[in-house]
Amino acid sequence: MPDTADPRILDTPFADALSERYLVYALSTITARSLPDVRDGLKPVHRRILWGMRLLRLDPATGYKKCARIVGDVMGKYHPHGDASIYDALVRLAQGFALRYPLVDGQGNFGNVDGDNAAAMRYTEARLTAAAADLMDGLDEDSVAFRETYNGEESEPEVLPAAFPNLLANGAAGIAVGMATSIPPHNLAEIVDAATHLLDEPTASVEALMKHVKGPDFPTGGVLVEPAAALAAAYATGRGSFRLRARWTEEKLPGGGWQIVVTEIPYQIQKGKLIEDIAALINDRKLPILADIRDESDAAIRLVLEPRARTVDAAVLMESLFRLTDLETRFPLNMNVLDRDRVPRVMSLREVLQAFLDHQTEVKARRTRFRLAKIDDRIELLDGYLKAYLSIDEVIRIIREDDDPRAELMTRFALSERQAEAILNLRLRALRRLEEIEITKEHKALMAEAKKLRALLASPDAQRRRLRDDLGKLRARYGPDTALGARRTEIGSAPVVASVAFEAMLPREPVTVILSAKGWIRALKGHAELASGDALKFKEGDGPGFAFHAVSTDRIVVIAASGRSYTLAADRLPGGRGFGEPVRLMVDLAGDVGVVAVFAHRPDARYVLAASDGRGFVVAGDDLLAETRKGRQVMTPRAGATVRVVRPLGPADDYLALIGDNRKLLLVALAEVPVMARGQGVALQKYRDGGLADATAFRRADGLSWPMGGATGRTRTEADVGPWVGPRGGTGRLPPQGFPRDNRFS
Repeated sequence: MPDTADPRILDTPFADALSERYLVYALSTITARSLPDVRDGLKPVHRRILWGMRLLRLDPATGYKKCARIVGDVMGKYHPHGDASIYDALVRLAQGFALRYPLVDGQGNFGNVDGDNAAAMRYTEARLTAAAADLMDGLDEDSVAFRETYNGEESEPEVLPAAFPNLLANGAAGIAVGMATSIPPHNLAEIVDAATHLLDEPTASVEALMKHVKGPDFPTGGVLVEPAAALAAAYATGRGSFRLRARWTEEKLPGGGWQIVVTEIPYQIQKGKLIEDIAALINDRKLPILADIRDESDAAIRLVLEPRARTVDAAVLMESLFRLTDLETRFPLNMNVLDRDRVPRVMSLREVLQAFLDHQTEVKARRTRFRLAKIDDRIELLDGYLKAYLSIDEVIRIIREDDDPRAELMTRFALSERQAEAILNLRLRALRRLEEIEITKEHKALMAEAKKLRALLASPDAQRRRLRDDLGKLRARYGPDTALGARRTEIGSAPVVASVAFEAMLPREPVTVILSAKGWIRALKGHAELASGDALKFKEGDGPGFAFHAVSTDRIVVIAASGRSYTLAADRLPGGRGFGEPVRLMVDLAGDVGVVAVFAHRPDARYVLAASDGRGFVVAGDDLLAETRKGRQVMTPRAGATVRVVRPLGPADDYLALIGDNRKLLLVALAEVPVMARGQGVALQKYRDGGLADATAFRRADGLSWPMGGATGRTRTEADVGPWVGPRGGTGRLPPQGFPRDNRFS
């Protein structure tokens, strides 16, 4: 650095400067934006919104004010961030489908469960709810500490008194830097019962608390199907997840039909998006047993699902929907919150409840001390009034004649300056005898109350009893017999339904699959005679290629000469009234690549794949299936070679017969041929001239058979095949007399 450099410029390594500043940003995000406080369950933006609405006197019994006014006050005085983020937070506090116990009473369009956004803030109005009033009860009684706002012009509470455990009641979600939180809402009556139990039994375990807290209670209802052991483990560690399902019923229809009606969907799932996903399943025929979905919802959710046939099992249909759609979701649990020291950590259910009880104990102690200070102030004044009434004539004389009556009163009656000032401010009508009696009664009552409050502060047991009484009153307001407090999410279990394969959902109908020599594919209904000229018609210039019987639930495997395998659904093949469609429009098959084999997939089948250069291997049927139209590269022939033979293996086959264009026959034990999922394979037979002509698998004990040709359909069998048996990779010898001149086994 030159000597003339500005002294304010510091020479600091970039990595150190970046890490220091990023750490400051991360801590700010964690402690002042994303994570809730364990004591009131609120993030700063929510706390400031409620505080700002309280100062606007938007109590539950008053009128509404425009949300734009609320957002403006909060943004200008307490939360110097964008108005959109503040309004979004305000909207969520008012949504009954987002919060179990809404803290804002909204008037106007505040969005809906379909996923529609709220109206602009200039159109909507809001005020506080009774639950929000409970959260802020005692703010005027020094129940919590206050701090200056960002510009030092106002003050705001560091935390709300929170008469009920809002963190568990309404839940929370947030993403900070390197950490996140996700807490589902719960039933307030159950939480209060668990907190009361913990108050009575400070060493109570999570298992004991779980007898009261049955699980999350989502505002949109649903059925919780998580096992009890998983629930207990999640609440004990503060981490886990909950499996939530939609609530549905089977509704009978006239004529013996039925339909499924979904009345509750999982929490935070948009109904409109859910309907679109189910409709896509129907259009793509990914759930063939479902025919249609209708939205008959008004204020309440009602989704109607129509089965394809009345013989469909309702439980199987719903299990399929639970597996394929958001009718079943998993809600994560990560109770990562800020403790009373503003330190983020993951807490268990017991720790969260204990933090709430500790906060309430402190709040009530502060309110008690505040009330006691007010009583002491009032008693001081009453003491002065009583002294004045005992010598009322002398007091009047001093006031009338003395130049400095306050000083004289303080000296004459041993009064404090505050007492003397209060006496001087008394109205003449207050000098009646009746007023003296009232002051005496008030003095006595306040002395008795002060004595009780001091005893309360000195006795932890008395404080626990008082807290227990307050929790009992809270439970009465939010009890299970109230409209707001009744449990909405049912605690159930997933029914045991045997898994049903996709193919089992389709109607099983016989079909005949035909692929012409030029690659046109179609499926005829029924099992047609494969030798029938009437059934197997082709376009002019085209001819037969492959034809076989299958059923509509089969998956059709197409293997190209390039070694790539493709999969088609039999029920999606074009019908047999015309000539079909080019198979190259259904899969990415190049125009100059031929088709070697087409057959119906069988899960337990095995096949021999052999290339024109005599290399090959055995592959399982499942390894031939492809998920996309691009197919799956199963065999990778060497340069200049192509896949020549694809033959199924019988369960008893133990030998592989190979014959080349040079008319050399070789029989190889199948045990020598490796089973592979993909690759080039190994050398099965070697050739000096030409390549592989054909291959087939057989059982050696039965001998090697081949057709004799002609219309008789007779075959010939060579029982003694020993002369042609050799090791893998051999050249072989000439076949027996009578072997077909085209070098084909079939």
